Amino acid sequence: MTRRHFIWTAATAAVPSSAPARLRVPVHRVMDARAQCPPEQLHRFWSSIWPEAVRDFGRGGIELLTSDGPGEIRRSPGDKPIIIGLRRGVLNLVLTDHIPLNWDHSRALAGVTVIHEGYHVCMVAVRYAHGDQIPFLAVNTCVHELLHSLLQDIFVSHPKRLQIGGREFRVDWYATGLWLFHDGAAIRKSAQAYLDRLRSGLSSRASLHASGDGSGLHAASVGATPGRGS
Repeated sequence: MTRRHFIWTAATAAVPSSAPARLRVPVHRVMDARAQCPPEQLHRFWSSIWPEAVRDFGRGGIELLTSDGPGEIRRSPGDKPIIIGLRRGVLNLVLTDHIPLNWDHSRALAGVTVIHEGYHVCMVAVRYAHGDQIPFLAVNTCVHELLHSLLQDIFVSHPKRLQIGGREFRVDWYATGLWLFHDGAAIRKSAQAYLDRLRSGLSSRASLHASGDGSGLHAASVGATPGRGS
C-alpha cells in the first residue's frame, strides 16, 4: 500500500458514510392572549431568540415541527394556571409575560417545563427570555426549556434539591454542546425515548376514553417540574 493510498483510506474512514437521520419534534406554539408584552420584546423573541433555538437544534440533527394556535392563561382563585389552547401528543410552547406565581414562587423565572393536566408544557416568559450568552451558564431560554422535556426531566414530578441542580447543569451542558459544537447525538437518543413515551401516553389516554374511564390517567399525569429561568 502506497502512502498516498493509506492517507486516502484513513480520510475516507474518518468521514461518516451518511448523516444521522434527523429527529422531528412536534412543537405547538401558544401565545397567551392575556400577556402584556411590549412590541419590542415580541420582536426580540421572534427575530432573534426563537430562530436561534431552531438553528441550535437543527445543527444537532433535531427539527422542530411547529404549529400555532390561539390560547390564554387564566388564573384560578388559588393562582393555579388554567391554560387554554393546549394540544395532546405534542410539546406545547406557551409564551407569556411572566410565569404564574404558583409555579414561579417569586423567582422571576424565564421558563418552566411541566406536565399540566396531562399536557406537556414548556412555558417561557418573553420579558425574561434571552439567547445564547455564556457557555454552560446562560444559554438560549427556549433551548433550555425544551431540553428539560427531551432529556425526560419532565417526567420527574418532585425532584429533590440536589437533583434540580444536577439537571440544570446537565441541560446547560447539552445546550452548550448544541450551540458551540453542534453535537446532538445524545439528545436525539433521549428525545426519541421521550417522543415514544409522549405518544404512548396519548394512545393510553385514547384507550381509556374509549372504554369510558379516563380519570385514573388524568390524576396520575398531573405534575410540575420547574426548569430554571436561564
